[in-house]
Amino acid sequence: MKTIFKKLIKLFFRLLASPFFIWLSLNTVLIGRDQAFQSMSQVLSVIPGILGIYLRAAFYHLACPNTSDEISIGFLSLLSHRDTVIEKGVYIGPQCNIGKCRIGADTMLGSGVHILSGNKQHNFENTLKPMQQQGGHYHQVNIGRDCWLGNSSVVMADVADHSIIAAASVVTKSIEETHSICAGNPAKFIKSRLNQQSKD
Repeated sequence: MKTIFKKLIKLFFRLLASPFFIWLSLNTVLIGRDQAFQSMSQVLSVIPGILGIYLRAAFYHLACPNTSDEISIGFLSLLSHRDTVIEKGVYIGPQCNIGKCRIGADTMLGSGVHILSGNKQHNFENTLKPMQQQGGHYHQVNIGRDCWLGNSSVVMADVADHSIIAAASVVTKSIEETHSICAGNPAKFIKSRLNQQSKD
């Protein structure tokens, strides 16, 4: 009975999210793919409470290929790219900014976390030309399964499965070892969660 009720709730919110998805499709033709998606993300981010959480989950499931509808995206959190993938069980806290990335199942993001679209978004080599005219490159950042990104952390490189990024840390280079605990600016390896487990 509980499973049926859950499926009905999901269906209800998917229907509720459908007009937003249709409007996104129309706007994509008019103003471009990412611009239309960012605008819709802003609209949905301000809907408070449980209604907002369920509506955002349904919308991003429709709009972002391979994104689960069993996710929680907090108040005022924004996504900027439709090719972002959010897997089942992901929790994204309030006031986060999510760039082009894949977030593995059961990962948690604290409030104010920023995942950038890589670390080459802006070129700045030519000092005779304004930086905003020099372009850049978007790269999909991969956040592993069962990770915890602490409040106000900034991530612009891959993070391995089961890792912890301490609050206010800045990840500039890939964290390749699973079960890592990293902290600082730039973030550095502190210890392994496996070592901690063996002591307990």
